[in-house]
Amino acid sequence: MLFIPQEKGQGLVEYALILVLVAVVVIVILALLGPAIGNVFSNIVANI
Repeated sequence: MLFIPQEKGQGLVEYALILVLVAVVVIVILALLGPAIGNVFSNIVANI
């Protein structure tokens, strides 16, 4: 009973790591597709 594992923060750390991974994936996708998305919106504005 002296060494009871403390796992309260483990779930929070796992959620934080998942959130960071999702953020990195979104940033990479936006960096790769950003110019193409910008061109689509520019064409839409130009046609209006």
